[in-house]
Amino acid sequence: MRNVKLIAFGAWNRLKSTNMTTIVRETSLPGLPVRRGKVRDVYDLGENLLLVSTDRLSAFDWVLPTGIPDKGKVLTQIAAFWFGRLGVPNHLIATDVEKMDLPADVDRRMLAGRATLCRKTKVVPIECVVRGYLAGSGWNEYRQSGTVCGIALPPGLTESARLPEPIFTPSTKAEEGHDENISFARTVEIVGRETAAELRDRSLEIFHRGAAYALERGIIIADTKFEFGRVGEELILIDEVLTPDSSRFWPADQYAPGRGQPSFDKQFVRDWLSATAWDKNSPPPPLPEEIVMKTREKYVEAYERLTGKQFVS
Repeated sequence: MRNVKLIAFGAWNRLKSTNMTTIVRETSLPGLPVRRGKVRDVYDLGENLLLVSTDRLSAFDWVLPTGIPDKGKVLTQIAAFWFGRLGVPNHLIATDVEKMDLPADVDRRMLAGRATLCRKTKVVPIECVVRGYLAGSGWNEYRQSGTVCGIALPPGLTESARLPEPIFTPSTKAEEGHDENISFARTVEIVGRETAAELRDRSLEIFHRGAAYALERGIIIADTKFEFGRVGEELILIDEVLTPDSSRFWPADQYAPGRGQPSFDKQFVRDWLSATAWDKNSPPPPLPEEIVMKTREKYVEAYERLTGKQFVS
């Protein structure tokens, strides 16, 4: 039986991929094929999948040479919280490793808090992006054309302005590089009109509910992305949901339109990288300890605000 490697935060080695540096700690997980993403690894358990959220951090299409301690645990537990709270059909089976049917020689301590056992689905090849505020690439496009992903918006909006209504701006799912924004008409061409409409309506409904709850906890969810898959004919929510990595989180008590906002996500790291001499075409520099710990604090704060619980590493 061949062995594959389990990725987690710890004693780090550097691997070079096509356009990114990957940071790994390795331990055996026998006989299971793996798909390695920038920050998460997927293991095939036969009937189900095991998702392992690592502490790797990506920015500008690179995996950084410095991880963020506990990031994978925070994201796993935030997603599990939302799956439970939203109550919509989803892929989650368990996050407690002691309740998972895993090979006997797997080190469950390494997986604890960062592993998700989930149902296999036929993944819908659309990133379901919902935007409630004018930020990021949406703000850049609006300044040029008055639109976001081709959707016309009222004139005179400022950076970080709240939109009159959240908008659905789908994109393709790219294996490498950036996803590509597409129109709703193109989404219909890819998945069919009925599925496209269901993706749009369900994404907007989940966003409304999640954003309203988060605001009560002092967090503005400016935008987010959802993914869906099918089990038979049923369309269910998959991947992570409403986390600082899949969403733009802003502290509500510091919100002020007309400028960029402080955030709970990796924008903190992106801003630091942008202020260095790094050219974004060569391997990125290591992060200073201060940036690492401040970024960890942001992720933990997001978890604690949303769940009302103290994070335990």
